[in-house]
Amino acid sequence: MRVLVLGAGGQVGRALVAALPDATALRHLDLDIADAANATIDWAAYDTVVNAAAFTDVDGAETVQGRAAAWLANAAGPAALAAICHRSGSTLVHLSTEYVFDGRSTQPYPEDAPVAPLSVYGASKAAGDLAVQTLERHYLVRPSWVVGDGHNFVRTMLRLAEKGVEPSVVADQIGRPTFATDLASAIVHLVASGAPYGTYHVTGGGEPASWAEVARATFALAGHGDLRVTDTTTAEYFADKPHAAQRPLNSVLDLSRAAAAGVELPDWRERLAEYVTSGS
Repeated sequence: MRVLVLGAGGQVGRALVAALPDATALRHLDLDIADAANATIDWAAYDTVVNAAAFTDVDGAETVQGRAAAWLANAAGPAALAAICHRSGSTLVHLSTEYVFDGRSTQPYPEDAPVAPLSVYGASKAAGDLAVQTLERHYLVRPSWVVGDGHNFVRTMLRLAEKGVEPSVVADQIGRPTFATDLASAIVHLVASGAPYGTYHVTGGGEPASWAEVARATFALAGHGDLRVTDTTTAEYFADKPHAAQRPLNSVLDLSRAAAAGVELPDWRERLAEYVTSGS
């Protein structure tokens, strides 16, 4: 399998490179995904292109400059990749997000739920999804709350705990963390096993939780369970941040299709314990 990984410097990209040591890996400085259409790459040399590159600054996407950058990286770039893979006959694996949904449902979101993004970031990702889905040979993979080697919520909580800070954390957004190593393993499994093409929701398994519950679990695992994590609401937390992007309150994704395809979905609490104790 000849694989090209784009966005290899991000959390998921690093995990993919570790899972696919023979793959060609390009970071942002090697290729800006927004300029994929003009890249001088021998695309035909690859059976599979995995796109982990994206503009992920959710609040930054609400600014004038960020809006343009988000649409270029999250919509125009994947559209160009879909056209390139159509010409080369390659399989395209693309990373999406639960932000394409509005989070108003009380049930886990299945892959075929209508998209209804609340933010510029979500809209740009939804547009990229639609472009990728025009390609027959595609895997569109949607995680939520990604935790890997890089800046993420768990690392922020660990830093606060180490400083003795007792934070207020949103308790009305519900989801499941997705650990980047599990996401990379899922992508490798889908491609290598020849799973049916299409969209797959891939997150950690186990019971969903709020950000506040994830924070408390992180504090406890780090030996700072004596520090208090106070529940707050999304509205209260962002009251003094009028330009912040709207977040879906329900980020729980239905994992049935991935499970049926044989994707391992480890309990996020077990993975969190491993992540914290390993000092990642």
